[in-house]
Amino acid sequence: MDSPSILSHISVGTNRFEEARKFYDAVMSALGAKPVMEVPGAVAYGRQFPEFWLQTPIDGQKATTANGIHFGFSAPSKEAVHAFYDAALANGATCDGKPGPRPAYGDPYYGCFVRDLDGHKIEAAFWDEELARSQRTE
Repeated sequence: MDSPSILSHISVGTNRFEEARKFYDAVMSALGAKPVMEVPGAVAYGRQFPEFWLQTPIDGQKATTANGIHFGFSAPSKEAVHAFYDAALANGATCDGKPGPRPAYGDPYYGCFVRDLDGHKIEAAFWDEELARSQRTE
């Protein structure tokens, strides 16, 4: 099977693995993803294969965030964006942009942004392909 993505996977470090695991179990479930692989100190989420890893840093140092980096997840619907956002806030995230359209990203875009337990910026976004197609034919 050819993957539509150009990425193999992304890994994000955490200083609070058990709490972060609970957080990501909830938000990934809202997007139809689940844990698909686990090793001590790490868990990988995906719909079919490991695409997003949560782990304690391999080098044993403290996990840190990087300015300008965020992780965006594909949502299957606007409702899933809201479910992701609600699950994130219920599990300790802070809002960094409520669910809704972002006209600067194009009319088909609908998403939200939160900060996870370690301060990483994460996004859930739905791309309305039907709307995008209709705009290309106008």
